[in-house]
Amino acid sequence: MELETLVSKAQNGDKDALEGVVQAIQDDVHHLAMRMLVNPDDALDAVQDILILVITKLSTFSGRSAFKTWVYRVSFNYLLNAKKSLARDPGLSFDGFEQDLADGLGEKRIEDPVLLNELRVSCTMAMLLCLDRAHRAAYIVGFILEIAHDEAAEILAISKTNYRQRLSRARQKVNAFTQRACGLVNSGAACSCPRRLPAAMAVGRIQEGQTFFGGGDAAAYAAVLRRTKRLESGLRTLTLQQATRRFASPRDFAAVIGELVDTP
Repeated sequence: MELETLVSKAQNGDKDALEGVVQAIQDDVHHLAMRMLVNPDDALDAVQDILILVITKLSTFSGRSAFKTWVYRVSFNYLLNAKKSLARDPGLSFDGFEQDLADGLGEKRIEDPVLLNELRVSCTMAMLLCLDRAHRAAYIVGFILEIAHDEAAEILAISKTNYRQRLSRARQKVNAFTQRACGLVNSGAACSCPRRLPAAMAVGRIQEGQTFFGGGDAAAYAAVLRRTKRLESGLRTLTLQQATRRFASPRDFAAVIGELVDTP
């Protein structure tokens, strides 16, 4: 059944259709929350809150835009403004992140391709936490979700001009950082994943047998390295940010929402 049909039925009180709506959108919402928050536990909490907002506000959806556009707007409004979401922000900066990378470099190298990929993806995602939330959201909508400008501006509830400005500033900041600090983008940069991996393992950020970030459908480390070498410098950062996994929801929120709906 098409999503819009499920939405219409759910708006008319069909509980099965409501659960179908949640199942249809929960992966998209979880992927978005992971890219905004990075921490898996924080993302799961945010997804549940967002999905509850979606079903409680479902009657207000008028169909003037695509349903997923509306869902993204509800999601970003929560992630950008809710006190609970704001409290999860680690407050990173590019200068601090760059210093952390430099402090973790040593002469020892680890060349394990699985662990290197776990480090690559987790570092790539954490990098966006150095952007303030407004610019992070613009970057994710424009370059991760690859949503057209008109729809992106609608999702973020800003003008197209403001959206384009935020997107441009966000890209400039991320590109400048990776050019300075990331060996995958600039071979002359001090940091390289093999040199950074020993320190990341020593503090428990990367653990053998754990491939949450670099697992799934994430591109392999060697493949990303080859790809970035072939690209112009301006496209290398974008390639890194897009070469992550699709973060499908590990929890069936449809069942959770169904229980909440049945609760008197």
